[in-house]
Amino acid sequence: MNMKYISELFSNVFVLTALASWAEAQVLKTIIHAIVNKKFDITRLFGDGGMPSGHSATVTSLAATIGLVKGLDSVEFAIAGIVAVVVCHDASGVRLETGKQSTILNEMQKTLKLLTSQELPEVKLKEFVGHTRAQVAAGIIMGIVNAIIVYNLFLR
Repeated sequence: MNMKYISELFSNVFVLTALASWAEAQVLKTIIHAIVNKKFDITRLFGDGGMPSGHSATVTSLAATIGLVKGLDSVEFAIAGIVAVVVCHDASGVRLETGKQSTILNEMQKTLKLLTSQELPEVKLKEFVGHTRAQVAAGIIMGIVNAIIVYNLFLR
């Protein structure tokens, strides 16, 4: 890969703002999870689900930065804004329900194993996949705030 492309990628303020928002959300999520559960779990740093939504922070900061730089009437903002709405809606809709179903299915598997005394396939479904509306809202706020900070510090 040409070094020029790598240099362009790592100097792209839109990409950097979105990635910084994701990283900030993931670190905060890990800290909150450790405080609530009184146990540090490094997997939360890269895991889905939890407070705040890293997905929402990422796409919202990208859309907000584009809106601030290119304008709310730009095609770039239209694309990023619609993608952000879809991602945020999905995080608190389908993915949240998937997590709830995974919890129930995991419990059903444990119960079935106890009742039948049979060895069942060891399949544990991932339960942290979605977000509550509050977690999504926190991610959205974080993304917008990060975009405003980056814009005022570096892009004005």
